[in-house]
Amino acid sequence: MTKKEKMHLDIKWATRQRLEYIEIMAYYSGLISRSDVAEAFGLSDAAATKDLKLYNDLAPGNLIYKHAVFGFVPAKDFHGLFADLTPAKILPMMAMNLAVAGGPYENESIYGLGMVTLPLPTRLPSKEILAQVTRAIRGHSKLQVQYHSLTDRDSQQQRILEPHALVNTGQRWHVRAYNEETYDFRDFVLSRLTAAHCLEDLAESSEQYDDDWVETITVKLSPHPKLEPKKQESLLFDYGASDNTIEIVIRRALIGYLLQRLMVDTSKDHSMNPNAHQLILLNRDEIEPFAAWVFS
Repeated sequence: MTKKEKMHLDIKWATRQRLEYIEIMAYYSGLISRSDVAEAFGLSDAAATKDLKLYNDLAPGNLIYKHAVFGFVPAKDFHGLFADLTPAKILPMMAMNLAVAGGPYENESIYGLGMVTLPLPTRLPSKEILAQVTRAIRGHSKLQVQYHSLTDRDSQQQRILEPHALVNTGQRWHVRAYNEETYDFRDFVLSRLTAAHCLEDLAESSEQYDDDWVETITVKLSPHPKLEPKKQESLLFDYGASDNTIEIVIRRALIGYLLQRLMVDTSKDHSMNPNAHQLILLNRDEIEPFAAWVFS
């Protein structure tokens, strides 16, 4: 066993977490600095520098120091040594704002509770594509993509996007971006990106110009009137509703996904099956202009 291999095995868990974070930040944001490590783990600058030096000792050539940005960028042939860089692992971490995933428990349940997750088809891009998207967001850069649209007219068409956020709808992931071709902000399904390249050109737009992203609105829901009174009462209790209204404050851009996820009856006459669509929308006229695609 080489000295480097022995060092890898002897690393304490807390140190390994910080090395994972260095790897994830470097690959998915395109830059890792001393201040990033220090802020994420509450370390001194000296301690963060020590972690970066250890990482470079254990994974030589993975990171390249860039004096202009006072940090390290991933090398072209960067490969994960400590972290699982697959989107299935990384996206939930990003959603929960976790620096690292997992723990030293392997398959042991630390709470002693049996838990399962509904198995759903994987709808994620490759890690190479996701990294280009996240680097563009972090660097406020333009992103050249090839997108597999559901419409024949736009299928596989190349686009220049200016992304500013990732969106998890609970069923799939989107990137919120300004589309230079249509001059507006739209959502693009991550799994439909067949190619992506973060450009050096800085984005000219930002989320502050995305009105539907910045502005919020209150969605008002109520139990379906065709449900039995006892079921209506249970639903209100289930959602912690006050009076007879369930109120959810949400970004206007996300309204359609919310109604879809909650399986709200969006028909004008509430004609959908109440057992499958247990909620109705009370302020339809106010909401519909921002999510016309989900209304029937």
